[in-house]
Amino acid sequence: MLLAVDCGNTNTVFSIWDGTRFVATWRMATQHLRTADEYYVWLSTLKAFQRIEPDITDVIVSSTVPRVVFNLRVLADRYFHTRPLVVGRPDCALPVEVRVDPGTQVGPDRLVNTVAGHDRYGGDLIVVDFGTATTFDVVDDDGAYVGGVIAPGVNLSLAALHEAAAALPHVDISRPQRVVGTNTVACMQSGIFWGYIGLIREICDRIKAERGRPMKVIATGGLAPLFQQAEALFDRFDDDLTMHGLTVIHAHNKKPETAT
Repeated sequence: MLLAVDCGNTNTVFSIWDGTRFVATWRMATQHLRTADEYYVWLSTLKAFQRIEPDITDVIVSSTVPRVVFNLRVLADRYFHTRPLVVGRPDCALPVEVRVDPGTQVGPDRLVNTVAGHDRYGGDLIVVDFGTATTFDVVDDDGAYVGGVIAPGVNLSLAALHEAAAALPHVDISRPQRVVGTNTVACMQSGIFWGYIGLIREICDRIKAERGRPMKVIATGGLAPLFQQAEALFDRFDDDLTMHGLTVIHAHNKKPETAT
């Protein structure tokens, strides 16, 4: 079985893939000081709680936080007796090309979303990932990653309002009933929610115009469901897109021709 790990700036997701489906998925707060032993105790407790005993033989990691990779590698080596694949490292091959400016370091999460999007939906895609940042990744007709857009994430924008303006409270994001708020919380929620609706529509429209072709827009990430019923902005919502991409990359690296 495969242990797929997606480490983002806010949360880290662990999923166990049995070759046909994910048998378990767990989420924890990302913390670079967490040791390999702590990861293992946490995973063991959850496995016991769900009464599953998977025989993990392979590990693949995608991490936007470089400092956590060392302990995840130790986790794989010490407890699962395997050398993990780490997306973005030279020994981890991708089934798609990356066509960006020379010397550009593309985030591993964006590469994984590109692979997953192309595998599931074909080419000419815009993958919108609602995480700590809101990213727009452009997938060419042959599956290549050809660039994108990075904007502040929804929760990051709310936190910035709260921290920079003493009179503004911390609020949770939700779809407001009306555009014009009649209290401070409603005003902030409206500004963030409808502001992001406008941001998503404008950026996607401009990408399509610049590319000069129809493109499917795929939404993923923790806050994607917030916008699911808002506007006809997306063609698909895909909750496990990133984890699916990790399984595709792992399978690609296990092919005999890739290994040689």
